Amino acid sequence: MMQFIAYLTRKLSRDFHGEIISLPTRTILVTAFLALLLLPLFNSNTYILRILTLTCIFSIYAASWDLLGGFAGQISFGHALFFGVAAYTSALLNLRLGLPVLVTIPIGALAAVLSGLVLGLPGLRLKGPYFSLASLAFPIIMMGIVFTFPQLTGGELGISGITRLAATRVREYYLSLMMMLTLVLVMWKIVTSKTGLIFHAIREDEITVRASGINTSLYKMLAFIISGLFAGIAGGMYAHFMRVVGPSTLELIMSLQIIVFVIFGGIATIYGPVVGVFILYPLMEYLRVVPEYRMLIFGLLVVLVLRVMPEGISTFVQDLLEGECPRCKERNAFTRSACRICGTDLDSHTHLNFLKRGA
Repeated sequence: MMQFIAYLTRKLSRDFHGEIISLPTRTILVTAFLALLLLPLFNSNTYILRILTLTCIFSIYAASWDLLGGFAGQISFGHALFFGVAAYTSALLNLRLGLPVLVTIPIGALAAVLSGLVLGLPGLRLKGPYFSLASLAFPIIMMGIVFTFPQLTGGELGISGITRLAATRVREYYLSLMMMLTLVLVMWKIVTSKTGLIFHAIREDEITVRASGINTSLYKMLAFIISGLFAGIAGGMYAHFMRVVGPSTLELIMSLQIIVFVIFGGIATIYGPVVGVFILYPLMEYLRVVPEYRMLIFGLLVVLVLRVMPEGISTFVQDLLEGECPRCKERNAFTRSACRICGTDLDSHTHLNFLKRGA
């Protein structure tokens, strides 16, 4: 037993050094996560923890959109459908039936997927901008249902008095942080698997993928289900954290704002949207001190950053600090002279790329 533990420890240490420490961007991400993990030990301000908890929840939501829009190429303007349906379902199950949080959130996520399938099956037959425009109707239809049954949904006032996500604000923060890490890693593993490769191929050329014998409709539906599931989990967590659910969870801004976060951080990366949310969401809260200029400053910042970094801030930093091996296509730190995987000599392109971008 001790030999197995020692072997496992050596393997984890070797993998950590080879896959994390050797790449600057991953090192930055791990360092940032450790800082977030230790934050409550040095600063337990409830307002700061509230902002960071919401940031973690919206990071899950943004990454789920990236899986559908960034990798599968299904640009949805109605992603709030999953978020809102899960929030309402979790709230109703908790308030009416007294079910605990650990039960309401998964059921809410499943309800979100089911509602997405009912409304989205016809829409998935559409392509490109036609699907994007059709998806706008999804949350609007659901909002109409909310206003039609005010006795059940609370109408404009929404539902309040929901059980909180955890007993204390610190516990809510740690729960959201660990859920974000776990779900983002799961999504990252999905998009780097064979399934993710097919998603990527469908985005690039669906006709060619279909010609190769792959059922593209099935894989698009799979992307729709997976994305909706994770967005639903975020919606359920949001409902229990805020302890109130209203029509705002289905509004258009809930869909469009998350797209801005994804593009700002770096689309088709999964971790890029997380970076985008952690930069922009706390900034939006901080700018409440100047409410008359809040949206102006936010808009100018996004435009200026994307003007310099059109592929997103995370992609820009990755290209700045890392280069691709011409042989095995693995990424290496710009300081390396040989590939860490295959040992191929790296030409000066990596170093020139660093100097060019850093200029």
